[in-house]
Amino acid sequence: MRTFTCRPLPGDASDPQGLTALLDRYLLWMETHHYAPGTVAVRRVTLSHFLRWCLERSITRPHGVTLEMLERFQRHVYYYRQRNGQPLSLSSQSHRLTSLRRWFAWLVRERVLEHDPAHDLVLPRDERRLPRQPLSVPEVEAVLAQADLTTPHGLRNRATLEVLYSTGLRRKEALALEHTDLDRARMTLLVRSGKGKKDRYVPIGARALAWIDKYLAEARPLLARRAETPLVFVSKNGHRLHANQLSKIVRDYLRGAGVNKPGACHLFRHATATLMLDAGADVRYIQALLGHSKLSTTAIYTHVSIAKLCEVHQRTHPARLFRLPDAPPPPATDHGDDADDGDLEWVPVA
Repeated sequence: MRTFTCRPLPGDASDPQGLTALLDRYLLWMETHHYAPGTVAVRRVTLSHFLRWCLERSITRPHGVTLEMLERFQRHVYYYRQRNGQPLSLSSQSHRLTSLRRWFAWLVRERVLEHDPAHDLVLPRDERRLPRQPLSVPEVEAVLAQADLTTPHGLRNRATLEVLYSTGLRRKEALALEHTDLDRARMTLLVRSGKGKKDRYVPIGARALAWIDKYLAEARPLLARRAETPLVFVSKNGHRLHANQLSKIVRDYLRGAGVNKPGACHLFRHATATLMLDAGADVRYIQALLGHSKLSTTAIYTHVSIAKLCEVHQRTHPARLFRLPDAPPPPATDHGDDADDGDLEWVPVA
């Protein structure tokens, strides 16, 4: 049984050797090999664009696809403009072409094709973009303080954000938490089927646990009285809180706190990683906390976490020895008769 519903693929699916039927087989293969439903759905959308492009050029079977044609499609993706007139981001372009390469590699593996025309397709060079400036500790506290603790929804929101801040969870991971996932004795929680359908244990702080307990005792019974669910965080009807709804709540809190930074729930994840690195945490521990499969994904936070670099800069940069305009001279220090007073001159900065 298919795990997602969407519009039919473009083209004639009655030809078993046609691109349409083969794409449908590939997507079914992904499902049966336990790919995440979201991954399958995105792959379906991206490959449907290529399928539609081929059909417009009367190419209906994979044998008609050559490397030259794929390079033409790559140029098409590069010049493509969205409804708002903007081009696709570099990551979106790369994602479409990567999906294409994996589909054709599967066609070769299934012996539909003898040679892979996408094997030599050169992908765009990666941009090494840094995450946006993370929230500072005062900003995080200001956002958390926006929750109205006199209402069940406010208590739920405060507890949810405390969990995001304490654990660095993704928003869907936090909203999927169940009562049995919390281990108060060990101060950990279990993330079930995180990204890549991987489970992991993460630590949770005493403050976040205290807010969860307060929410469970005072607010959740009022929200979940109409529905039985093992989920910790529920909507006003007792059902699962939608991820987009939580993002809207966080954006409203950001505005209320006067924090003018783009983003929502993921800002707490960034703040957790960056602030812990600033405090001396090893990047490998941050990797385990965030559930990254590759250390290189986590290492990007080391470029944002520059507190140690700022400290070294202020301690060692030669300009620190020269006083600012209108600043009083430094106090005199007696170094003895052998002191060398001629190495540095205290002068105003131009």
